[in-house]
Amino acid sequence: MLTLREDVPYFEHDRNVVLANDDVELVLPTEFGPRIMRYALHGGDNVLSEISPRAQKKSTSYGDDWHIYGGHRLWYAPEHEERSYYPDNRPVRLARTPDGLHLTQEVESHTGIEKHLVVELATRGSHVTVRHRLENRGQTTHELAPWALSAMAPGGRAIFPHPAFRPHPDALAPARPLVLWPFTRMSDPRWHWGDRFFTLRQDRARTDPQKVGFYDPLGYMAYALGDVLFLKCHTPRRGAHADFGCNGETFTNELFLEIETLGPLGTLAPGDSVEHLEHWFLFPSVNIGTSDDEIERALAPCLAEAEAVLRG
Repeated sequence: MLTLREDVPYFEHDRNVVLANDDVELVLPTEFGPRIMRYALHGGDNVLSEISPRAQKKSTSYGDDWHIYGGHRLWYAPEHEERSYYPDNRPVRLARTPDGLHLTQEVESHTGIEKHLVVELATRGSHVTVRHRLENRGQTTHELAPWALSAMAPGGRAIFPHPAFRPHPDALAPARPLVLWPFTRMSDPRWHWGDRFFTLRQDRARTDPQKVGFYDPLGYMAYALGDVLFLKCHTPRRGAHADFGCNGETFTNELFLEIETLGPLGTLAPGDSVEHLEHWFLFPSVNIGTSDDEIERALAPCLAEAEAVLRG
């Protein structure tokens, strides 16, 4: 059974909406966003980060600072110093759907783009459907890719699968790109590069950022926080992608770690819209381990349960 409570104080703001069933709860602010600020098992810790505006701000040319806030947000790629950091500090429009909520941001003054989050929770279990939609309400065509960023709580570890290993010379074509940024250090101890997975650990003591991008043909990534596993699924799509071909990216600093999915790169003409879909799950009592074998064993039942839900 779904419950919905409005005007609930949370995260330094008075007006939030709590969407819950008997297993999990979500908190969505209405005073800024659109964002998802909390996703947790009942009685458990938030797997998403919560970062006070007092702890981080970035000056912009729009008359207000941009804040990371944490949580989950919708952007569009490629990242740009001016275009990306449009402040989302103003109230959003809220509408109910049969299974959740629809949040709409005011139209961006510099692009004419309107951002939407449609968040739907299953009546039982942890399955959340997050629809990210960009609509062009302006007069200019934009080249962009929808970009869904989950800023995860500190102290955890992100897990990304590699495509299945095939020996040389059985496989001669490349499997996927791995994209580096100028500040990426592959020797940084927060990374672990395995044969079947690579992982990135969030470390509160490390202030130097790390980031990589990649094309994910398998359609999932995960974040282990204590013994809770957050699983984020998407459908890999054909076509050109931003950032040298990325449909997945990850970033970390001392405050949070982001796991991110991206849709294909395309043109958004006036009046057009584009949608990007994610499915979320939470699993308790998961010992993710450190080796490839341990990670694979821990993930297998979670992936099987998620696949069964998505098949319906």
